[in-house]
Amino acid sequence: MKTVLVTRPKHQAEPFVRELEQYGLRTVVFPTIEIRPVVGWSVPELNRFAGIFFTSANSVQFFLERLLEQFPTELPNLQQSRVWAVGKTTAGDLAKHGVSTQPLPKIADAVNLMAEIDPIEIKGKTFLFVRGSLSLGTIPELLAQRGGICVELTVYDNIQPSLEETLNVKTLLLEGKLDCLSFTSPSTAINFFEAMGNKELPDNVLIAAIGTTTSGALKKLGIRVDIIPEYFDGPNFAKAIASKLTEQ
Repeated sequence: MKTVLVTRPKHQAEPFVRELEQYGLRTVVFPTIEIRPVVGWSVPELNRFAGIFFTSANSVQFFLERLLEQFPTELPNLQQSRVWAVGKTTAGDLAKHGVSTQPLPKIADAVNLMAEIDPIEIKGKTFLFVRGSLSLGTIPELLAQRGGICVELTVYDNIQPSLEETLNVKTLLLEGKLDCLSFTSPSTAINFFEAMGNKELPDNVLIAAIGTTTSGALKKLGIRVDIIPEYFDGPNFAKAIASKLTEQ
């Protein structure tokens, strides 16, 4: 039986684990990030922005929790705003609060999202980007290139794994007990290799990235990527990993 390392945060790992297990795969959950809310930030007046960007379910969760708890009168402004989301899950979480989003890009990453926005809609306008502490900053960079202004709001921190968990995974790698390492965001990949202390992996271990943004982050680290699903979501990611592993 093949074994897949799942690097998602614990509260998000279970659905993906179930998907993998449906294909007869064993899993080891090693959350390379622990998500914690950032303290001290305040929800701004949303009607002063030409649009708002959310690139993860975590950004939606922590932003909406603070808004509903402390500034519920801003919810109608959010519902009336132009809102962009990267991915079906993020858009779905916004929809639960009555927030409609712009059409999703066919490829769920920040570059493709920005490519579908007319530059005329950006120049001279101010946007809000709700982010985590390890965001790559792609959206602010592209907004600036097109003459827009981006206000970045960090609503959650990514905390690295414990030493005990890290040592356990290192042992599993050395003993050849992991067949595939799966990464679902740039931060899971970055934190994994920082925790390992090096980028050397056994030759027979496959590297799986849920999408092009995560794949790009791995390649910047000098890590080859063996698996990218056709569609960037959990079920298709699990299917792609299972398909590749059965080839071995």
